[in-house]
Amino acid sequence: MKPKMMLKIGIDLVMTILLLLLMAKQLTGESAHEWLGAGMFILWIAHHILNFTWHGHVFKGKYTPIRTAQAVVNLLLLFSMLGTMVSAVILSREVFAFLPISGGIALARPMHILCSFWGFVLMSLHLGLHWNRILGMVRKVSGPIQSRPVKMGLRLAGAAVAAYGLYAFIKNQIPSYLFLTSSFVFFDFERPYLLFFAEYAAIMGLFVFLAHYGTKGLQKAAGKMRTVSKKEK
Repeated sequence: MKPKMMLKIGIDLVMTILLLLLMAKQLTGESAHEWLGAGMFILWIAHHILNFTWHGHVFKGKYTPIRTAQAVVNLLLLFSMLGTMVSAVILSREVFAFLPISGGIALARPMHILCSFWGFVLMSLHLGLHWNRILGMVRKVSGPIQSRPVKMGLRLAGAAVAAYGLYAFIKNQIPSYLFLTSSFVFFDFERPYLLFFAEYAAIMGLFVFLAHYGTKGLQKAAGKMRTVSKKEK
Protein backbone atom coordinates (compact mmCIF):
# COMPACT_ATOMS: atom_id res chain seq x y z
CA MET A 1 0.00 0.00 0.00
CA LYS A 2 1.32 3.45 -0.93
CA PRO A 3 2.43 5.78 1.92
CA LYS A 4 -0.11 8.45 0.90
CA MET A 5 -2.96 5.93 1.07
CA MET A 6 -1.73 4.69 4.46
CA LEU A 7 -1.69 8.30 5.68
CA LYS A 8 -5.26 8.82 4.43
CA ILE A 9 -6.48 5.70 6.21
CA GLY A 10 -4.65 6.68 9.40
CA ILE A 11 -6.17 10.18 9.41
CA ASP A 12 -9.67 8.83 8.71
CA LEU A 13 -9.32 6.28 11.52
CA VAL A 14 -8.17 8.91 14.03
CA MET A 15 -11.01 11.22 12.93
CA THR A 16 -13.53 8.42 13.54
CA ILE A 17 -12.18 7.88 17.07
CA LEU A 18 -12.16 11.62 17.74
CA LEU A 19 -15.74 11.88 16.51
CA LEU A 20 -16.90 9.41 19.16
CA LEU A 21 -14.85 11.15 21.87
CA LEU A 22 -16.27 14.55 20.91
CA MET A 23 -19.80 13.24 21.43
CA ALA A 24 -18.77 12.42 25.02
CA LYS A 25 -18.11 15.98 26.21
CA GLN A 26 -19.53 15.23 29.66
CA LEU A 27 -17.02 12.38 30.03
CA THR A 28 -13.91 14.08 28.64
CA GLY A 29 -14.50 17.47 30.25
CA GLU A 30 -14.65 20.96 28.75
CA SER A 31 -10.90 21.47 28.29
CA ALA A 32 -10.24 18.11 26.63
CA HIS A 33 -13.34 18.60 24.45
CA GLU A 34 -11.94 21.87 23.12
CA TRP A 35 -8.52 20.40 22.31
CA LEU A 36 -10.04 17.30 20.72
CA GLY A 37 -12.26 19.55 18.60
CA ALA A 38 -9.28 21.62 17.47
CA GLY A 39 -7.45 18.41 16.57
CA MET A 40 -10.47 17.17 14.61
CA PHE A 41 -10.59 20.40 12.60
CA ILE A 42 -6.87 20.17 11.76
CA LEU A 43 -7.29 16.55 10.62
CA TRP A 44 -10.37 17.54 8.60
CA ILE A 45 -8.29 20.15 6.75
CA ALA A 46 -5.54 17.54 6.19
CA HIS A 47 -8.18 15.12 4.86
CA HIS A 48 -9.25 17.69 2.27
CA ILE A 49 -5.65 18.45 1.28
CA LEU A 50 -4.91 14.75 0.74
CA ASN A 51 -8.10 14.40 -1.32
CA PHE A 52 -7.59 17.63 -3.27
CA THR A 53 -8.05 15.88 -6.63
CA TRP A 54 -11.74 15.36 -5.72
CA HIS A 55 -12.22 19.12 -5.50
CA GLY A 56 -10.65 19.57 -8.94
CA HIS A 57 -13.26 17.25 -10.48
CA VAL A 58 -16.36 18.71 -8.80
CA PHE A 59 -17.49 20.54 -11.93
CA LYS A 60 -16.32 17.87 -14.36
CA GLY A 61 -18.02 14.77 -15.70
CA LYS A 62 -21.56 13.46 -15.43
CA TYR A 63 -23.43 13.44 -12.13
CA THR A 64 -24.95 10.02 -11.49
CA PRO A 65 -27.39 9.57 -8.57
CA ILE A 66 -24.57 8.16 -6.40
CA ARG A 67 -22.18 10.98 -7.26
CA THR A 68 -24.94 13.51 -6.56
CA ALA A 69 -25.59 11.94 -3.15
CA GLN A 70 -21.87 12.09 -2.33
CA ALA A 71 -21.66 15.74 -3.41
CA VAL A 72 -24.72 16.73 -1.34
CA VAL A 73 -23.44 14.93 1.78
CA ASN A 74 -19.98 16.48 1.35
CA LEU A 75 -21.43 19.99 0.92
CA LEU A 76 -23.68 19.67 3.97
CA LEU A 77 -20.77 18.23 5.94
CA LEU A 78 -18.68 21.25 4.97
CA PHE A 79 -21.36 23.62 6.30
CA SER A 80 -21.79 21.63 9.51
CA MET A 81 -18.04 21.50 10.19
CA LEU A 82 -17.65 25.24 9.60
CA GLY A 83 -20.67 25.95 11.82
CA THR A 84 -19.27 23.69 14.54
CA MET A 85 -15.87 25.38 14.42
CA VAL A 86 -17.22 28.96 14.37
CA SER A 87 -19.54 28.27 17.32
CA ALA A 88 -16.73 26.44 19.14
CA VAL A 89 -14.43 29.46 18.82
CA ILE A 90 -17.14 31.73 20.28
CA LEU A 91 -17.81 29.32 23.16
CA SER A 92 -14.14 28.52 23.82
CA ARG A 93 -12.79 29.18 27.30
CA GLU A 94 -9.27 27.79 26.74
CA VAL A 95 -8.04 26.99 23.21
CA PHE A 96 -9.31 30.21 21.60
CA ALA A 97 -9.64 32.30 24.76
CA PHE A 98 -6.92 34.66 23.47
CA LEU A 99 -9.21 35.91 20.69
CA PRO A 100 -10.97 39.22 21.39
CA ILE A 101 -14.48 37.80 21.01
CA SER A 102 -17.36 39.00 23.14
CA GLY A 103 -21.05 38.17 22.90
CA GLY A 104 -22.81 35.74 20.60
CA ILE A 105 -22.92 32.91 23.16
CA ALA A 106 -26.73 32.73 23.15
CA LEU A 107 -26.66 31.98 19.41
CA ALA A 108 -23.45 29.93 19.42
CA ARG A 109 -24.66 27.34 21.94
CA PRO A 110 -27.67 26.02 19.95
CA MET A 111 -25.66 26.41 16.75
CA HIS A 112 -22.94 24.17 18.20
CA ILE A 113 -25.46 21.49 19.20
CA LEU A 114 -27.15 21.61 15.78
CA CYS A 115 -23.95 21.53 13.71
CA SER A 116 -22.10 18.96 15.83
CA PHE A 117 -24.92 16.39 15.75
CA TRP A 118 -25.55 16.93 12.04
CA GLY A 119 -21.78 16.63 11.54
CA PHE A 120 -21.86 13.28 13.37
CA VAL A 121 -24.67 11.99 11.11
CA LEU A 122 -23.14 13.37 7.90
CA MET A 123 -19.66 12.01 8.65
CA SER A 124 -21.25 8.60 9.23
CA LEU A 125 -23.11 8.86 5.90
CA HIS A 126 -19.88 9.98 4.22
CA LEU A 127 -18.13 6.91 5.60
CA GLY A 128 -20.97 4.68 4.39
CA LEU A 129 -20.89 6.15 0.88
CA HIS A 130 -17.22 5.07 0.67
CA TRP A 131 -17.68 1.74 2.45
CA ASN A 132 -17.08 -0.26 -0.75
CA ARG A 133 -13.64 1.30 -1.02
CA ILE A 134 -12.90 0.39 2.61
CA LEU A 135 -14.06 -3.20 2.01
CA GLY A 136 -11.84 -3.34 -1.06
CA MET A 137 -8.81 -2.41 1.03
CA VAL A 138 -9.71 -5.07 3.59
CA ARG A 139 -10.00 -7.70 0.82
CA LYS A 140 -6.53 -6.79 -0.45
CA VAL A 141 -5.08 -7.57 2.96
CA SER A 142 -7.18 -10.58 4.01
CA GLY A 143 -8.28 -11.87 0.60
CA PRO A 144 -11.86 -12.21 -0.67
CA ILE A 145 -14.42 -14.08 1.42
CA GLN A 146 -15.57 -17.17 -0.48
CA SER A 147 -17.81 -18.78 2.14
CA ARG A 148 -21.48 -17.91 1.71
CA PRO A 149 -22.32 -18.57 5.40
CA VAL A 150 -19.56 -16.14 6.43
CA LYS A 151 -20.86 -13.50 4.01
CA MET A 152 -24.38 -13.96 5.30
CA GLY A 153 -23.14 -13.81 8.90
CA LEU A 154 -21.36 -10.50 8.25
CA ARG A 155 -24.46 -9.03 6.61
CA LEU A 156 -26.63 -10.11 9.54
CA ALA A 157 -24.11 -8.62 11.94
CA GLY A 158 -24.26 -5.34 10.01
CA ALA A 159 -28.06 -5.40 10.15
CA ALA A 160 -27.95 -6.13 13.90
CA VAL A 161 -25.62 -3.16 14.50
CA ALA A 162 -27.94 -0.93 12.43
CA ALA A 163 -30.99 -2.13 14.40
CA TYR A 164 -29.25 -1.42 17.71
CA GLY A 165 -28.12 1.92 16.28
CA LEU A 166 -31.73 2.85 15.53
CA TYR A 167 -32.69 1.98 19.11
CA ALA A 168 -29.77 4.04 20.46
CA PHE A 169 -30.62 6.90 18.06
CA ILE A 170 -34.10 7.18 19.58
CA LYS A 171 -33.01 6.40 23.17
CA ASN A 172 -30.36 9.14 23.13
CA GLN A 173 -32.87 11.68 21.77
CA ILE A 174 -30.70 12.45 18.74
CA PRO A 175 -33.67 13.77 16.65
CA SER A 176 -34.28 16.47 19.29
CA TYR A 177 -30.71 17.75 18.77
CA LEU A 178 -30.87 17.51 14.97
CA PHE A 179 -34.00 19.67 14.93
CA LEU A 180 -33.21 21.76 18.03
CA THR A 181 -36.35 20.80 19.93
CA SER A 182 -34.08 20.46 22.99
CA SER A 183 -31.90 23.32 24.22
CA PHE A 184 -29.39 21.11 26.05
CA VAL A 185 -27.83 17.66 25.63
CA PHE A 186 -29.05 15.14 28.19
CA PHE A 187 -26.41 12.80 29.62
CA ASP A 188 -27.01 9.83 31.90
CA PHE A 189 -24.02 9.70 34.26
CA GLU A 190 -25.21 6.36 35.69
CA ARG A 191 -24.76 4.68 32.32
CA PRO A 192 -21.44 2.78 31.95
CA TYR A 193 -18.93 4.62 29.77
CA LEU A 194 -18.44 1.63 27.48
CA LEU A 195 -22.19 1.47 26.87
CA PHE A 196 -22.20 5.14 25.85
CA PHE A 197 -19.49 4.57 23.23
CA ALA A 198 -21.14 1.32 22.09
CA GLU A 199 -24.41 3.17 21.51
CA TYR A 200 -22.83 6.02 19.57
CA ALA A 201 -20.70 3.59 17.55
CA ALA A 202 -23.91 1.71 16.71
CA ILE A 203 -25.61 4.97 15.66
CA MET A 204 -22.65 5.61 13.38
CA GLY A 205 -23.03 2.04 12.11
CA LEU A 206 -26.72 2.72 11.38
CA PHE A 207 -25.92 5.55 8.98
CA VAL A 208 -22.99 3.66 7.45
CA PHE A 209 -25.39 0.77 6.82
CA LEU A 210 -28.07 3.04 5.30
CA ALA A 211 -25.58 4.83 3.04
CA HIS A 212 -23.83 1.62 1.95
CA TYR A 213 -26.96 -0.31 1.06
CA GLY A 214 -28.62 2.81 -0.30
CA THR A 215 -25.69 3.08 -2.71
CA LYS A 216 -26.15 -0.55 -3.72
CA GLY A 217 -29.85 0.13 -4.34
CA LEU A 218 -29.04 3.12 -6.55
CA GLN A 219 -26.51 1.05 -8.49
CA LYS A 220 -29.06 -1.71 -9.13
CA ALA A 221 -31.73 0.81 -10.15
CA ALA A 222 -29.30 2.51 -12.55
CA GLY A 223 -28.34 -0.89 -14.03
CA LYS A 224 -32.00 -1.79 -14.63
CA MET A 225 -32.64 1.58 -16.30
CA ARG A 226 -29.68 1.06 -18.64
CA THR A 227 -30.95 -2.44 -19.51
CA VAL A 228 -34.45 -1.12 -20.28
CA SER A 229 -32.99 1.72 -22.34
CA LYS A 230 -30.90 -0.71 -24.42
CA LYS A 231 -33.91 -2.96 -25.04
CA GLU A 232 -36.02 -0.01 -26.21
CA LYS A 233 -33.32 0.95 -28.70
